[in-house]
Amino acid sequence: MSSSSQPMPPVVAIDGPSGSGKSSVSRAAAQRLDVAYLDTGAMYRAVTWSALEAGVDLSDPQAVVDHVDSVGLSVGVDPEAPTIAVDDVDVTEAVRESRISAVVSAVASVPAVRERLIEMQRSIIEQARDTGLGIVAEGRDITTVVAPDADARILLVASQEARLRRRAEQLHGAQGAQRIEEIRDEVVRRDSDDAQVTAFLEPAPGVTLLDTSELDFEESVAAVLAIVASTAMWEGDDDFGDGEIEDETWVADDHGEPGEQHGATGETDDTGDAGPSVDAPGAGDGVADEDVERVLRAGLAVFDLDLDDQALLERGDIEDAEDDGEAAYPVVAVVGRANVGKSTLVNRILGRREAVVEDVPGVTRDRVAYDAEWAGRRFTLVDTGGWEVGSTGIHLRVAEQAEVAIELADAVMFVVDATVGATDADEAVVKLLRRSRKPVVLVANKVDDERAEADAAMLWSLGLGQPWPVSALHGRGSGDMLDAILDVLPEVSAVSGAYRRGGPRRVALLGRPNVGKSSLLNKLAGSERVVVDDVAGTTRDPVDEYIELAGKTWRFVDTAGIRRRVHQTRGADFYASLRTRTALEKAEVAVVLIDAGDPMAEQDIRVIQQVVDAGRALVIAYNKWDTLDEERRYYLEREINKELVQIQWAPRVNISARTGRHMDKLVPALETALESWDTRIPTAKLNAFLGEVVAAHPHPVRGGKQPRILFATQAATRPPRFVVFASGFLEASYRRFLERRLREQFGFVGSPIELSVRVREKRRRDR
Repeated sequence: MSSSSQPMPPVVAIDGPSGSGKSSVSRAAAQRLDVAYLDTGAMYRAVTWSALEAGVDLSDPQAVVDHVDSVGLSVGVDPEAPTIAVDDVDVTEAVRESRISAVVSAVASVPAVRERLIEMQRSIIEQARDTGLGIVAEGRDITTVVAPDADARILLVASQEARLRRRAEQLHGAQGAQRIEEIRDEVVRRDSDDAQVTAFLEPAPGVTLLDTSELDFEESVAAVLAIVASTAMWEGDDDFGDGEIEDETWVADDHGEPGEQHGATGETDDTGDAGPSVDAPGAGDGVADEDVERVLRAGLAVFDLDLDDQALLERGDIEDAEDDGEAAYPVVAVVGRANVGKSTLVNRILGRREAVVEDVPGVTRDRVAYDAEWAGRRFTLVDTGGWEVGSTGIHLRVAEQAEVAIELADAVMFVVDATVGATDADEAVVKLLRRSRKPVVLVANKVDDERAEADAAMLWSLGLGQPWPVSALHGRGSGDMLDAILDVLPEVSAVSGAYRRGGPRRVALLGRPNVGKSSLLNKLAGSERVVVDDVAGTTRDPVDEYIELAGKTWRFVDTAGIRRRVHQTRGADFYASLRTRTALEKAEVAVVLIDAGDPMAEQDIRVIQQVVDAGRALVIAYNKWDTLDEERRYYLEREINKELVQIQWAPRVNISARTGRHMDKLVPALETALESWDTRIPTAKLNAFLGEVVAAHPHPVRGGKQPRILFATQAATRPPRFVVFASGFLEASYRRFLERRLREQFGFVGSPIELSVRVREKRRRDR
């Protein structure tokens, strides 16, 4: 980094429970950083205030959503005087009333309300980023859902007693200490309500945890500023060397206060001694790695280590993770014509919103398997697309997938819309089911009350036996229907292996829409396993397939294309995008497909970054390689060198899903990435290596002090996570330097690695 480069104003996201200091600390940090300030909690309070003023029943989620849709919010982002207005009425003070605090969680827990406000929050943050203003945004989900790509993401936490004390002082001033018990129920209740929609007490990957229990206000602000300074996105060379902290950068002095900016002085401070020192072993000094580790561990004895530190150090070298087990269960296929509620019924049986649902026909297109359980018996539930007579184009291929699902099932759940009655399409499905000779349970859906049961009785005419009246939306009658399913399910599946679980390595196929993910899966499977069409976004549900490649069985998952931003999608596409993220979390390695014939897009970079943020092994596949000419190949190489300069560690394969070109190169790339993902470096070897690196390239002196690395250990694999104990804060550029050297020494091809630093001070001597 050149000395003339200036850091861009940061985008900072701060989350935390009530009483952790989130709002006051965030606002103060924004003032000192001279950036905008966004209180997302005030937005939820404002719509809650508006709903109460309008007399909206907060127990009616749809009424709340309808009201929020009609509300005009305007947010002032000046940290000196932040404001919030509803339809041009300033409610900045009104939203802090206790009556709002008592019910705001009821409004904030409505998914549609969160979706609308999150979209507005993202818009404000993006505007601050695009205009170069910078912003500190605080509130629930801000570090994970709203601003996952913020420059600094911080989770403030504190003990319950500390939070109660602060909340009482905030509400009651000097008398707060005597009134703590009065607000205990409020704080505990808010924690419980908020926990239903977000995990706000544990940091997500990449989020810095800051415990403020023992910090006063100024110390908390200083700690946040130090974290921001360490994670800011600096312009210039990423490698560490001659970088200096620029004028706008906050650093912290010994007491946690924002200090003055300092350059490297070349001097050391006597008070900054890191305890007993060990000369780093050179290449030929004959010092054993175990000896280095033993001495470094002894040196840690004079530093303050918490229980978590002790547990990490005592655990020693971690063991390799074991592969998942494997099980096969009886299979139930859910079939029927389009828009009769099959996916809604699947979600009801699963007890969670897993299958994508929307009030338009044709949302589900592939056959998708889920693990289900009822009355202690486990089975595989297969959702399918709608079956229609005379289907053409993509709808024909959807119907074909439903027919395959029937053949690969032990029993079939035939869903009919009782409010419509039996149609010609239903009669055609009945003929298909009779030919299959599979046990069938007839489900009369959309029977929401007793008045509609007469409509269900009319379905006896289909000749499939008793129709079971069910309301998939409300759950009415679903228990009796599931009992009927268990009665016809065999104890041992006759199609064992059709939808296996666990075992083989899990590979997610990711990419923006229409890059060829489904075509690749079909080519690997050697059959038309999933629907392929030129229309972008054909796949919506993640689809699993077990494929034999190079003598091994792999579990490939085709996913919906990841849009530019999830909040810009609606309906089925929105939930499909969420399912894709879930599929990524369940995978071990991701193959990101990029259309080699098109210029590399921002979406491609975002998809790759999502894989890195999720901590999954990564292989980049450039598809449609057979369509490239020499000129396009030249420009593609330039794009890769420019856009993926930070991801040079990912294996690259050039393939054609249409012709099968270079498919044989995919498996070696996957194996290399997974091997790196599983790599474990012995603690002794790791510390000996870092000793050599630090001896040759020590951290520069900052503010008259020089941080020293005390000890390092690998805390986990999948991906490799390293924890470094240091006597002072290590700058982001130095951490990047250490990561680069780790890759040079140990490889880690195809795997992200995580490096965290724990700053520990020497114990004070008793006087």
